Amino acid sequence: MNEQSNPSAQAKVAHEVWLHQMEAKSRAKQARFMDGIATRLKRPRQTEPPIQPFRGAPAFWHEFEWSVEQRIEEFTANFTSVGGHVVRLPSLEHSADWIARKAQELGAAYIVRQNEPDLDTLQLEAALPEVHLSVWNTDPVEDWKARAAEADIGIVMADEAAAYTGSVAVLSSPAKGRSVSLLPTVLIILLPVERLRTRLGEILVRFDEAGREQLPAGIHFITGPSRSSDIENDLTIGVHGPGIVYTLLIG
Repeated sequence: MNEQSNPSAQAKVAHEVWLHQMEAKSRAKQARFMDGIATRLKRPRQTEPPIQPFRGAPAFWHEFEWSVEQRIEEFTANFTSVGGHVVRLPSLEHSADWIARKAQELGAAYIVRQNEPDLDTLQLEAALPEVHLSVWNTDPVEDWKARAAEADIGIVMADEAAAYTGSVAVLSSPAKGRSVSLLPTVLIILLPVERLRTRLGEILVRFDEAGREQLPAGIHFITGPSRSSDIENDLTIGVHGPGIVYTLLIG
């Protein structure tokens, strides 16, 4: 059977012709629209991409860096200005005591945490015997997203943070599910001071240098609690994530 006697082949050809016609009409309409803008602006229409002599941050910004205490001060100010909480603690051991007291204060019944070695050392199970605590992805048959959504508190380790924006970077992996930081009502982030950078670019450049094949499953920047506003700018907290976020600055 040749193509002329095959109805499906004829329909395919007709459809392709129609698509080309529609694309031509769309491009012509787009050209008229852009020509109209250029006419109103009284200048020739730009048809080539403009030359950009500068790309990325200027040289002085790459050299900009605060001292450790300045980073701590600026991060605290920026993170708290958007509704987050920052607590200074001398060690991981002190953070375990703080988390236990906060869980009791909030009446938490269920906590989920990342499967991180640093969090293992906290021994929260012993500190909170009355609280059900789950470690992410340790049970292959568990519905971990559902468990995280039910959790009163999620606990994560910060991979890095930027003082200038008050942002904490949390990376995803099989042991560090993003649901731990996105779904619980309250989020507690443990941030060792040595992971606190001055600029966001210091964090992002590491991903560029690593290359696409080495990128984590997810890169999440957390700047205070979830915030959302409607068209009238009515601010609502906790719609798309935890409504209460603590960062424990350790060391």
